[in-house]
Amino acid sequence: MLAQSLVAGGYAVQGHPDPWQAAAPWLPVYGSLIDVGCLLLLAWLVRREGLRLRDLIIGFDPRRLGRDLLEAGGILVLFMVLAVGGMLLASLAVYGTAARPPPFGALPLWAALYSVFVWPLLWGITEEITYMGYALPRLEALSGRAWVAVSIVGFGWAAQHIAQPLGDSQWMLFRFASMLPLVGGLPFVFLRTRRLMPFIIAHWAANAFATATSALFPMLGQ
Repeated sequence: MLAQSLVAGGYAVQGHPDPWQAAAPWLPVYGSLIDVGCLLLLAWLVRREGLRLRDLIIGFDPRRLGRDLLEAGGILVLFMVLAVGGMLLASLAVYGTAARPPPFGALPLWAALYSVFVWPLLWGITEEITYMGYALPRLEALSGRAWVAVSIVGFGWAAQHIAQPLGDSQWMLFRFASMLPLVGGLPFVFLRTRRLMPFIIAHWAANAFATATSALFPMLGQ
């Protein structure tokens, strides 16, 4: 909300009639501020445990990068099925139609390129280590039950998307409901593999595809 407010403030200074809505398409750009804030907080938290930030990339082994890429392909398929299925069901429930609102809007070329080539990698790393690298194992250890940890992480992960970007009540409900299948399913898969790198790669690829199809490809076709 704070990051979106900064962009909306810029539009307000310029006299835009709806600065908050005008700021929404810039999520893949101002989202980097969110990532930096999360990474700084995580670095502080894990330092108190005697760990480093890279230790949250559970199971990382450069010698297994080829295998991680193969596993990421399978996770990406599951990622897309759960994400598309969740958006379809949420759109039908909230809007009464399968035609969901576009996730991102028109941006200048430089911002569209940033949204495809920089933001997805930073976002994928930050989300995965925040929820599955940091929160999930600790909640599992504290509760002693995997389903409790997954439920808490899944709810928080889905709720995060309410403000990405923050819009009207229908949009917020759609964003929350559409993410539940994805963020409720992936943690169970992770708990079986205990390897985070394939999830980071799959997350990066899915976000890059989403921003390319919504922010970059329409511009190139003009």
